[in-house]
Amino acid sequence: MTKSTKQKKTNYSGSVKKSILINAESDKIWKKISNITGLSEWVLDVKNTVYLSKIKRGIGAIRNITFEDGNQIEEHVVAWENKKYFSYIAVNGLPLRVYHATIAIEPQTRRSTRVTWQSYLNSKKMTKKEFDEFVSFMGNFYQGSLENLRSKLEK
Repeated sequence: MTKSTKQKKTNYSGSVKKSILINAESDKIWKKISNITGLSEWVLDVKNTVYLSKIKRGIGAIRNITFEDGNQIEEHVVAWENKKYFSYIAVNGLPLRVYHATIAIEPQTRRSTRVTWQSYLNSKKMTKKEFDEFVSFMGNFYQGSLENLRSKLEK
């Protein structure tokens, strides 16, 4: 490949945001999503999740996620407002320099709640095409996981 046709590898920033309406009370949803080691119950392709910290809920809780393909990601909870949202950062396991995500719930009615999962990411060195594909993958991953969550909670 000549220099003129080779795509430049650099750092890219982007964001992903997916939202879903679930016909369930917000307390029921919060109980499910705030169990930060219960991911295998609703997040796509998660084999298991374990605590790496003595703190189990709130700021400072640390988890290690193992996916079906063997990939592992270590995440640290950096913000927490009980029954509203929590934010976390991944410190390794992703092709990123920065990954900061938030999962939030917002009651719509007494029996329906909007769940929003969004993130900011900044890549390690990759091409624009590789980054765009990764962002697309994350969007599909969030959407599929949120649909899984809805199907578990609307039973």
